[in-house]
Amino acid sequence: MNLEEFEQKYPGAISFTFGDSPEVCGRLLELVRSGKKVATCEAFRTFESGAESMPVVGRRDIALNWDGSPALVLETVSVEFTRFCDVEASFALAEGEDETLAGWQDGHRSYFERSGGFDPEMMLVCERFRLIEDLGSPQASE
Repeated sequence: MNLEEFEQKYPGAISFTFGDSPEVCGRLLELVRSGKKVATCEAFRTFESGAESMPVVGRRDIALNWDGSPALVLETVSVEFTRFCDVEASFALAEGEDETLAGWQDGHRSYFERSGGFDPEMMLVCERFRLIEDLGSPQASE
């Protein structure tokens, strides 16, 4: 199935890509597939600017491979607005990328510096989700 067919299967779905490089995207998709990643966050400014659509509880969205092909269908189970400096370890660890809150802070500080600037007081949109459908990796379809 192509993206258009998945958008028909999941009406109202938004498609998005994890991360800011092919390597990061692939690693994060694999963390979701393994069950280690059940949360994600983004700077609130990204949604204010219209660059991305705000997550909505109950909506099913399509996570893309870096090449734009569908990878996963995820359902949002919660959305919270939290300042970077107030993110709790339980959320940071639910992102599955690090084993400690400090590691999460370091990695996300670098990400935000690359993508528009970092401020410890910056507001984040913190989303928890569940995996609905694994559409396979690009290599699986080759």
